[in-house]
Amino acid sequence: MPYFSYDFFVEVSRQMPDNILVVLAEQNRLPTAAAIFYVSDSVLYGRYWGSDSRYNALHFETCYYQGIDFCIANGIRIFEPGTQGEHKISRGFTPVSTWSAHWLARPEFFAAVEKYLESEERHIDRYMEAVDTHSPYRNPGPDLPE
Repeated sequence: MPYFSYDFFVEVSRQMPDNILVVLAEQNRLPTAAAIFYVSDSVLYGRYWGSDSRYNALHFETCYYQGIDFCIANGIRIFEPGTQGEHKISRGFTPVSTWSAHWLARPEFFAAVEKYLESEERHIDRYMEAVDTHSPYRNPGPDLPE
């Protein structure tokens, strides 16, 4: 499902040409899949993936493994591969808290949305605590540097 229009990509490439990384997968010299990342000096953000069909493990190769290689080759210490997906945990990406900003056109929805977000926050906090118990990383503890 196309999330972005052609015009979006034209504008992004015009506005931020040095901050876009595209990993393109080809078969018989024809594009079959792509992952799009945004790059800063210190972080690689994975944000979009698309494919013309299903290919075994191609999503992981283009979205994660190529991103990890890029970070190592370019000295980027943080790779934020995007939200959602338990499949990321086994690849070393544990959940981190984030935020978003939303604008509601109708003030009468404020209370309902706030109630939902409070409930969702509790659920997400419990989920992240549970995932942390299975994290492949050790907790540095109070006496060890992070």
